[in-house]
Amino acid sequence: MQAAASAALAMVLSVMCYGLRLLTKGGCVSAAIVGFAIGGFGGLDWLLLLILFALLGFAATRLGFTRKRDMGVQEGKRGERGYRNILGVGIPPVIAAVLCFLFPEHSRVFAMMYIATVSVAAADTAGSELGVRDPKVWLITTLKPTKPGTNGGVSVKGTIISLAAAAVVSAIGYAALFRTMDAWVLIPIVCGFIGCLLDSLVGATLEDGGYVSKYGNNCITGIAGGLMATAMMLLLS
Repeated sequence: MQAAASAALAMVLSVMCYGLRLLTKGGCVSAAIVGFAIGGFGGLDWLLLLILFALLGFAATRLGFTRKRDMGVQEGKRGERGYRNILGVGIPPVIAAVLCFLFPEHSRVFAMMYIATVSVAAADTAGSELGVRDPKVWLITTLKPTKPGTNGGVSVKGTIISLAAAAVVSAIGYAALFRTMDAWVLIPIVCGFIGCLLDSLVGATLEDGGYVSKYGNNCITGIAGGLMATAMMLLLS
């Protein structure tokens, strides 16, 4: 029943987002598959956290879109996400959900991994979409001024927004999956923020050098954030 409900919810929401031009056709199909996998292997509460991230991401994309389009740093033609966007941020949480399903005795660890992967995605998306409006940007590797939208560019506004996004998503995810709120919530917050900074570092090096795409960067740093959370959970437990 849970898998059926997840599939129906993922499909309906994906089609709605396609109708609102938030997703391309490929993005719609990929979002439905990712949503079904998260809900089927993790649970409906896992899927709801992913939906929350998607809503926040779409809102951040639309905010100030005209200015971002004028600057030439918008996502797609109208801010829409394609299948590569979806898979880039969707594969890490799917991995966590599958691991939780396969090893239920370690469900707490993999739930923390899952929250951290979504936290990384939320921090990066919010920081990129909203921070790009800050004209004062520095390259993370050299700290020299650079243009907004440059791979590896960071700003004060973007950094604060990234931390706030990681905190909000982590707090909601932790409360939903663990049914409590305590100091352990700091793990996904910290890992989400570090993962976002790592995204900028990879962007300024491997991505800018043509070794990985920005979608591959999203996937790599999302997995890295999840692994950091897993390691911290195991070391501190």
